[in-house]
Amino acid sequence: MNKNNEEGGADKRNPLFRGLKSLEGPFDRFDPFSLPAAPGELFLQWFEEALRNKVQEPHAATLSTVDPDGRPDARILILKDVHGDTFYFASGMESRKGQQLQRRPYAALTFYWPTLGRQIRLRGRVSDTGAQEGAEDLRRRGTEARALAMLGRQSRQLGSEEQLEQALAEQREVLQGDPEAVTPLWRLWALELDEAEFWQAVPDRKHTRIQYRLSGEGRWEHGLLWP
Repeated sequence: MNKNNEEGGADKRNPLFRGLKSLEGPFDRFDPFSLPAAPGELFLQWFEEALRNKVQEPHAATLSTVDPDGRPDARILILKDVHGDTFYFASGMESRKGQQLQRRPYAALTFYWPTLGRQIRLRGRVSDTGAQEGAEDLRRRGTEARALAMLGRQSRQLGSEEQLEQALAEQREVLQGDPEAVTPLWRLWALELDEAEFWQAVPDRKHTRIQYRLSGEGRWEHGLLWP
């Protein structure tokens, strides 16, 4: 801490951050003693509540991976599906996240719904579900999204907008000629949970935190964490 602040001097923080409020609520209480046996079920319960409360884009999540140097990398993407304790998202194998997952197949997903004061943190091993699953996911997307995915250049340096538009026009032409066309590098990834945390905010900061951990016997154990 700045010495001037310790002695009651001027606040040296950027003025943009002064006076900002957080976690004001009101938020619904969460009962930590009536829980399903597995985290995937609790996630879906919370997800349904988010939909009922009209949370915008509740399926948007931060995916965190690790690069070859061990440095964390993160970006927001869309959760595609949940089955049991397996969570699905999609990307190209040639993208930065795709390459990182191939080298180190572990990741974390983080959801935050501020109007409900809820955060969900998921961790586990990621597997490639294969070319067929990836193709099916890609075909379910709109034409423009498919054309972008089929470029296969995500995260690479772009020279100009004109270069992008020309490449997209070529891919649109491909899709017009063959509506079933896909890129073999598109993948649906499966995150199999081994740890999950559900966080319910409380305005007085005595937040409720529940952690699920997969035991060595393959059973889920859960309990409270300190705020």
